[in-house]
Amino acid sequence: MAPHINPAIPANIRATRLAMALLWLAGTGIGIALAEDVPIPEPRPSLWTVPQTFREAASPDFNSADITSAPTECDQRLGAIGVFEPMPRLIGPDSCGGEDMVRLDAVTLPGGAYIELKTAPVLRCPFAESLAAWLRDVAASRADKLGSPLHAVETYDDFECRGRNRVAGAKLSEHGKGNAVDLRSFVLADGRILTLTDMNVAKDFRDELRDSACNRFTTVIGPGSDSSHESHIHLDLVARRGGYRICQWDVRTPPTTEVAAQVPLPPPRPTINPSAAAEKCDVVI
Repeated sequence: MAPHINPAIPANIRATRLAMALLWLAGTGIGIALAEDVPIPEPRPSLWTVPQTFREAASPDFNSADITSAPTECDQRLGAIGVFEPMPRLIGPDSCGGEDMVRLDAVTLPGGAYIELKTAPVLRCPFAESLAAWLRDVAASRADKLGSPLHAVETYDDFECRGRNRVAGAKLSEHGKGNAVDLRSFVLADGRILTLTDMNVAKDFRDELRDSACNRFTTVIGPGSDSSHESHIHLDLVARRGGYRICQWDVRTPPTTEVAAQVPLPPPRPTINPSAAAEKCDVVI
């Protein structure tokens, strides 16, 4: 058998194939280069600008010489009416944090009993002192009128680096300064839970709490202010021009029942037997 010999490829065909291969390689290289040239999208900025240095976080007024383990005058006053744990200076972005921060665990009553705070809020000492004094001198006495001592206070929010109402880019909340607390309910010693926004809780009790809170704190926000405060009461001590204060807590009551709904319906008429009715109608002349 004659050996198989591949036919010779004409020169023009070889040149065509070579040109196609070179074009394919060139196209591939261009594609890779183009892919490498496409910029990667920049990451989204965080809600808070993270400081790059300790000085940026601590603010220009920070003085390391002020750092001491000695109790402040506020700590000494707070110790007479509450149980607390001193906290280190808290430093966060955008002036968040502060000095003389404490965790307020309980309020001491004159007889030696305690009002526990659940969860214990982290606050600036001056605000913690105002809160403890209000719970001790006002809220506790109001609860006694309901027949049982005030045993605990359920908190909703305290120190947190965030904007007002958790809106991105909003002004720093007083919560971010440890200068505010949100309260949800009071717990009495007999187990009753008095939610401060519950319309079924005694109105005079809630009225007295609102009036006393508005006299002590510069901001009191609850139901009726906005949708963010329908389930709790916000208290803070922000300083405003001219001593301006905000008191927006509607003490609501259950809707009244319509009078018409209370009017009893007349009883149904008795069924009339036709034959009996006919007999009664027979008249003898």
